[in-house]
Amino acid sequence: QVQLVESGGGLVQAGGSLRLSCAASGRTFSSYAMGWFRQAPGKEREFVAAISWSGGNTYYADSVKGRFTISRGGAKNTVYLQMNSLKPEDTAVYYCAASRGSGSYYYTEWYPYWGQGTQVTVSS
Repeated sequence: QVQLVESGGGLVQAGGSLRLSCAASGRTFSSYAMGWFRQAPGKEREFVAAISWSGGNTYYADSVKGRFTISRGGAKNTVYLQMNSLKPEDTAVYYCAASRGSGSYYYTEWYPYWGQGTQVTVSS
């Protein structure tokens, strides 16, 4: 099984930046696609970004294109979400998720493995 732990969340002003990290443990992690999702109070969990198992393909929600960048660490046991030009509407708990191979990166139902989440708060 795969265990995921997010870190790097915090409080920032609008226009600022944060980098989230997802540390993974378990077998064959390098062959897993990775995704980031977020959930604001009273809202459903929504897709933010994803990266293929090889790292060669990335996917982004329209709301974060041009501002967020997802990437894998060199050892492929970590995945990052660089968040720039943050807006108050980005405030949410951010979750890391993992799934085998390629597929439906945009859907929560496709990911069997999830972290506990890290809080991101953007003030105006």
